[in-house]
Amino acid sequence: MQIKNTQRFVKNLRKPQQGLGIFQHVGLSSAVAKVRLKQDGANELPVSGKRNLRDISWEVVQEPMFLLLVAAGGIYLLLGDVTDALMLLGFVCVVMTITIYQENKTERVLDALRDLTSPRALVVRDGVEQRIAGREVVRGDMLILSEGDRVPADAVLTSSHNLAVDESLLTGESVSVTKIAQTNRIEQPISEVSPPGGDGLPFIYAGTLVVQGRGQALVLATGLNSEIGKIGKSLQELDSVTTPLQNEIKHLVRNLAILGAFLSLLLLLVYGLTRGDWLHGLLSGITLAMSILPEEYPVVMTVFMAMGAWRISKHRVLTRRVNMVEMLGSATVMCVDKTGTLTFNRMEVRQLVVNNAVFDCTQSELLMPEMFHELAEFSILASDIAPSDPMEKAIHTLGKRYLADTEHLHGSWQMAHEYALSPELLALSRVWKAVDSNDYVVAAKGAPEAIADLCHFNATQLAQLAQQVDQIAAQGMRVLGVAKANHSSNTWPDIQHDFEFEFLGLIGLADPVRPTVLPAIKQCHAAGIRVVMITGDYPTTAIAIASQIGLPAGDGGIITGAELTQMDEVTLRERIHHSNIFARMVPEQKLRLVNALKANGEIVAMTGDGVNDAPALKAAHIGIAMGGRGTDVAREAAGLVLLDDDFASIVHAVRLGRSIFDNLRKGMAYIFAVHFPIIGLALIPLLFGWSPVFAPVHIVFLEMIINPACSIAFEAEPAEANIMQRPPRPSSEALFGRRIFLISLWQGVFVLLSSLSVLSYALLHDASDEVARTLTFSTLVIGNLGLILVNRSWRHSVLKTASQYNPALWWVILGAFVFLLLILSFPILREIFHFAPISPLQFLYCVAGVWISVLWFEIIKITPLVLVLRHQTASILEYSVI
Repeated sequence: MQIKNTQRFVKNLRKPQQGLGIFQHVGLSSAVAKVRLKQDGANELPVSGKRNLRDISWEVVQEPMFLLLVAAGGIYLLLGDVTDALMLLGFVCVVMTITIYQENKTERVLDALRDLTSPRALVVRDGVEQRIAGREVVRGDMLILSEGDRVPADAVLTSSHNLAVDESLLTGESVSVTKIAQTNRIEQPISEVSPPGGDGLPFIYAGTLVVQGRGQALVLATGLNSEIGKIGKSLQELDSVTTPLQNEIKHLVRNLAILGAFLSLLLLLVYGLTRGDWLHGLLSGITLAMSILPEEYPVVMTVFMAMGAWRISKHRVLTRRVNMVEMLGSATVMCVDKTGTLTFNRMEVRQLVVNNAVFDCTQSELLMPEMFHELAEFSILASDIAPSDPMEKAIHTLGKRYLADTEHLHGSWQMAHEYALSPELLALSRVWKAVDSNDYVVAAKGAPEAIADLCHFNATQLAQLAQQVDQIAAQGMRVLGVAKANHSSNTWPDIQHDFEFEFLGLIGLADPVRPTVLPAIKQCHAAGIRVVMITGDYPTTAIAIASQIGLPAGDGGIITGAELTQMDEVTLRERIHHSNIFARMVPEQKLRLVNALKANGEIVAMTGDGVNDAPALKAAHIGIAMGGRGTDVAREAAGLVLLDDDFASIVHAVRLGRSIFDNLRKGMAYIFAVHFPIIGLALIPLLFGWSPVFAPVHIVFLEMIINPACSIAFEAEPAEANIMQRPPRPSSEALFGRRIFLISLWQGVFVLLSSLSVLSYALLHDASDEVARTLTFSTLVIGNLGLILVNRSWRHSVLKTASQYNPALWWVILGAFVFLLLILSFPILREIFHFAPISPLQFLYCVAGVWISVLWFEIIKITPLVLVLRHQTASILEYSVI
């Protein structure tokens, strides 16, 4: 059907001019198109950072954290410790596989979304209409456009009929704009002719949508030279943000590696000089290095971020860059674009106005009074039968809702004639032939002032109409006027003014706010996150939307794009503290606002879906693009993509981001606390002239507990109850600062003292080295499990947290305990670990001793007699899990 219509339409086109002027319907030849495709390149958007499986794998391999793990495994191989080497390298492979799978899965989902700005195109080539891939459209191609088509390139209309285009992806305005064919020859670049937006212009832009009418257009710019491509190119000038946590982990790993190397070398020298046994000194140094080696930190970082991205995806939020998971918990400002983010980007009829009477269409339980039926009837007659325009769709929905059982719907009528919008008169008319009448019915709709002109309003009527229009517009609605006329002749007037129109009333339409937005913004405020609305809409519309979602304008009021242009950076940084609504913003200004917020020390999250949001999305610490209707450029610029375009999903993501950081901090603190006694037991016995307690196999066993505990059990820990009632953590706050270091240090010291007391008890009672090693190792393993339990929460007791759902934690604890019992019970395992049999009473002594060493922290959490100490602990963890 579409091909037949366009074929009839092409036959009526003007005769050609030369060069890049108006082409006849034969279009370009295939040979010329091929040459221009080679000259200008494919009609594609710039995609920064698009990665295949090889690229992702190479990025993971180059990570310093993984290189450290691989290097450690290689050293073990060189030393002949094949078991430890294979275990470590095997674990590296598993983690790399998880990371590569997650990243590759993300890229595959994004590939599935890359379709809106690379549509199929209907062009005329060699005199024949052809459907070609959008990437093959070239400069000079003749496009055939009709309702529902997405424009594949920037072009100028050479002929059109009642054409309207949705340019919201470029302008942020959800209301479509009318397009009029160009009568003059156009050869200059399209951006030098007119920017996007505005009625009555001949220019159409790549990525926009034809919502009404049909037309033929000459392509002027493709790919990087189009408006959408220019914005994409600007993204390449912006550097991606490196998160503080990444830098902190790198520094921590580096410092621990240096410390491990220094202490291992020192132990080697002391052992060799005091005992003269350099070979065993080297083995002891290697054991100490293994106990200090910070392989858990990069592993935990990677697993937490990857698993966090997976958990967030369960809430329909796609993580394009895993480090965005870390940033979510520290966001202080959420910059929100109105169209398609706070609203559905679809229109609905809100009000009908006849004379001074108003009918509220949002009250679903009300029946439409008879006096409004005619207004609804003729608004439908003035619309397409099967519309693509959002406003006309809304009008048809209104008719189905209220007029379904009345005589005001005319499915059997035939349209006899129509009058299109024009720059001189922003109104259209459709003429209908009734089945049971010889007369014709004319329905007109358009801008209220245009309809008033058709109805020949006097000054008093115009003043009254203007007042009604202002009242509706102040509520954030788009206003249309509707009129009717009768015609009895088969001869059609040249212009709409020749009909005798009667004014029927006004229709107020609005882009509805998503119902989830209001509670989501309330949660943001409760969590200390400031919400800022940045939109290309008019201030009145922005105010109306803000009032619906509970967003205050702030003491500074609304700032418009024109006002922003006059501000210097110092003034802007001051004003932006006190204003939450920014209207009539262009893309460059959105980027400037984000940069000003960042300069004020804010951690900025930016949401958006259009191309106009892309530079700001990439400049923000957290760019959040809409996946349903967003452009490729926006999705590529963002770190997160909302697959369901639901603003409430952001709140879920923020909650999970905070929980992930909390649990990451717990895991890191546990790692440090448990390594302190390991290091002490590897070093202190040798300094006192005792036999070594640990061999590499013991360290490997402990790592088998530590690694899953910190990377799986803590990662799966439920969020604290007050996680969304506390302010965002300061951006300058370290993951593992001095105060957290002190808490972990004291935990490790108590476990070390407990283990040393068991070791001393065994040696004082003339126990063999094997028995002493068995008792000390058992104490340390049980102490390890105790540290896991007490670090689940730094506020609630172990008994209270025991009821929280975390099966992974209990599998880790149960598995470690059972494995320890197996080692103590079976001779072959005791031989591998250089152990000796111990009695049940001795084992209970180990259990009792180690639990005393961890109960001090439980006392701090639950005992009223040490409120001061508890208060100090709370201040230590102020922005963590309290």
